[in-house]
Amino acid sequence: MSESLNDRVVAKLEDGLLRKNLRKATGHSIALRNKVVEEIPEWEELRESARRIKEDVIHHLPDYLRRTEERLRANGVKVLYAEDAAAACRQVLAIARDKGAKLAVKSKSMATEEIGLAHAMEAEGIRAVETDLGEYIVQIAGEMPSHITAPAIHKSREQIGRLFQEKLGVPYTPDPEELTAIARKTLRQEFLKADLGITGANFLIAETGTLVIIENEGNIGLTTTVPKTHIAVVGIEKIIPKMADLPLFLKILPRSATGQRFTSYVSIINSPRKAGESAGPDELFVIFLDNGRSRIRRDPNLREMLSCIKCGACLNTCPVYQNIGGHAYGGVYPGPIGSLLTPGLQGFQKSGNLPFLSTLCGSCSDVCPVKIDIHRLLLYLRDAWVREKRAPLIERILLRFWFHVVTREGVYTLFSGLARLMMRLFPITSIGGRRIDLPPRRFRDLWNETL
Repeated sequence: MSESLNDRVVAKLEDGLLRKNLRKATGHSIALRNKVVEEIPEWEELRESARRIKEDVIHHLPDYLRRTEERLRANGVKVLYAEDAAAACRQVLAIARDKGAKLAVKSKSMATEEIGLAHAMEAEGIRAVETDLGEYIVQIAGEMPSHITAPAIHKSREQIGRLFQEKLGVPYTPDPEELTAIARKTLRQEFLKADLGITGANFLIAETGTLVIIENEGNIGLTTTVPKTHIAVVGIEKIIPKMADLPLFLKILPRSATGQRFTSYVSIINSPRKAGESAGPDELFVIFLDNGRSRIRRDPNLREMLSCIKCGACLNTCPVYQNIGGHAYGGVYPGPIGSLLTPGLQGFQKSGNLPFLSTLCGSCSDVCPVKIDIHRLLLYLRDAWVREKRAPLIERILLRFWFHVVTREGVYTLFSGLARLMMRLFPITSIGGRRIDLPPRRFRDLWNETL
């Protein structure tokens, strides 16, 4: 995106329909999440257990990768490693050329979004069709996903109906069931013709070399069984140690992501199709994606962000995300976790100011199912940004001045009074054009009266 972060944020704040769509969808998601979480008295114990498991994996990641690769190869899976996005795309394209592939069906995958795989395949003349409904919507709209688990959360059903009418040539309808049926009918033909099936994975079990992918639509089951070749692009942090750990994560992930007690479908994939089996691919490839993850892991102050299981709960509860949506962040990963992952993966040059898209209310840390201290990490990256003197000089001067004001009671009292006077003389308006008025009395005066 060519616009600056400020330009993107202001544009989204001025979009009233977008803000309405976001608040309705995120509010609904959080309400569902809270309901199903309250059903589990031991929820905090589950969060702590999940945190410890992921912490152990990240701390001993090279060993877990070695063990997982051994099990995968023993299962007949072909294993590749990709240092960065370009390498991962080259590996997928090499497989596609070897198979003479012309059409690939893709399941929802943040890893393939991260590396820009669909665009790379299109550039090579290979059609890559998204099969998740939300991903399909944003693909035909020519947009990026706006949410980790709900890619089209920013669109109303009326907008989707008009999009389908324009792009698919079908009669306009805003009815969700009819829109789903239209997409399903269109995509069924793609599954039958596809040469490749491409997925990510929610978890990869080191003990057994098992891919675990969860969904609600059934498209992943078709993606992994109908085409003759299945390619899974998996972040190196997706490993969990044992099959016995899986029920814990299947309990906390759906509740946090969609407010469900359990997802509709769980694909457990151990190998390509074996002799005598009627379904499954002839070949299964797993591409382990690094793309900056090892760099994050080497920093003890940042590595806990790799514990993220991509549930999206921190987006739903974030007051900033609720008002600007995912596209304002300018990258694949939006919201509070995106404000950490994007600078972590890409470095400060492109996105080091993203951690400032936060009110620091701490709600993101409270809802994280693996107890990532997002609030602390945002502060850490803000501090790193300032220490590298990437903040504008005038901003650093003003903040230094403000520090000296607020740490001296008399000076603060003087300047707060002057500020109230200036706001009366020179009113400030919000982005919507409404005047911002201060309360008639200062909080400190009201507080002193109670003492």
